[in-house]
Amino acid sequence: MRYALVFLAAGLMLAPSTGTAQGVVVDQGTFALRIDGQDAGTEEFVIRRAGLGSGDALFASGVVSMTAPAARQIRPLLRVEPVSGAAEEYQVSVTGSDAAEIRVGLAGRRYVASIRSEAGAEDREFQARPDTHVLEAGVAHHHHFLGGERAGSDAYALEPRTRRQLTLSVGGSESEELRLGPNVVTSRRVVFGEGSEDERVVWYDRQGRVLKVEIPALGFVAERTDLVG
Repeated sequence: MRYALVFLAAGLMLAPSTGTAQGVVVDQGTFALRIDGQDAGTEEFVIRRAGLGSGDALFASGVVSMTAPAARQIRPLLRVEPVSGAAEEYQVSVTGSDAAEIRVGLAGRRYVASIRSEAGAEDREFQARPDTHVLEAGVAHHHHFLGGERAGSDAYALEPRTRRQLTLSVGGSESEELRLGPNVVTSRRVVFGEGSEDERVVWYDRQGRVLKVEIPALGFVAERTDLVG
């Protein structure tokens, strides 16, 4: 597993965007988080495209600061294949409640995970199904990479912190007027995994940016605040 690339990417992603050496910003912003209708924290993130030719990749990083139901900070860093959005490498650091360090790398037909937590050290393997995404628990911007999935297909995902693999049916998109603060914007609403315990509803704008994410079973809502005028 090429963890050296992941740490190199961390420097790329967390530094300010000052030129082409830093990559091209695909999306950058902030979500307000709520759980069961109560304020639960914020998420700041940036997605950049870097490299050329065979080295082309998307890098996504963020800082999720949760205040409820328990105080924790989640710092994910993800490298994906730019066309399919499939996960290539991933790491996440969690401090506070349920502290952990997780690294995931693609090795042939498997994802190999190294997990260090308060419970000790653990190594896990997950099946690398076609175009597998990472959807970390409590991280809204990872849904950006589901935006290109075809209606009627299945989207496959890993949720590393919960050690779960998900299969989400992809619903058809519907145009919807979405209110963000005082603004009303035209969005594309897509339901993934409709009717399942993993169901999530995602609203995208015309540029493919994630505007809002709802996970009904968890009472989780993430809503963009940086696009509010």
